[in-house]
Amino acid sequence: MTAKVLALVGSLRAGSHNRQLAEAARSHAPSDVEIEIFDGLGDLPFYNEDVDTEAEVPTAATRLREAAGAADAFLLFAPEYNGTIPAVLKNAIDWLSRPFGAGALSGKPTAVVGTAFGQYGGVWAQDETRKSAGIAGAAIVDEVKLSIPGSMTRFAETHPADDPEVVEQLTTALDKLKANLPA
Repeated sequence: MTAKVLALVGSLRAGSHNRQLAEAARSHAPSDVEIEIFDGLGDLPFYNEDVDTEAEVPTAATRLREAAGAADAFLLFAPEYNGTIPAVLKNAIDWLSRPFGAGALSGKPTAVVGTAFGQYGGVWAQDETRKSAGIAGAAIVDEVKLSIPGSMTRFAETHPADDPEVVEQLTTALDKLKANLPA
């Protein structure tokens, strides 16, 4: 059986190193793990319970929820914006947390990784992402920690998929995420 992992990237920038990291994860995933990188987080309106009704759910939110519903697990890529989680990633978690107690994240293994310009690689943002996703019902895989510092220089000329150390760390993270899937 192939495990389906939905990757959500918290950076919308065309040259995003976190997007590149997600691409590297997809390229180097084990043969029995399929990673889908969700495109469209930038299309999501800010979460508003007034428009989250059966009659009015925005198309972008429906697309996200359907993709999340089909996933066995989640891999969240969290850069650090001003010391915390990017709004676009937090907004996606908010949409996936509903309906309360039965959102698409509920009970599914979820790992958080990322890269950032700073010397700690986005640790604060990743911790906040774990916290938010966990409160939303995700089964956080705490043993997966991958914070790659100095993204602007480290990946200036090398794609993460071509960095042996990064590939090894991503492979380990994916193995740990896979080990948390129900048998």
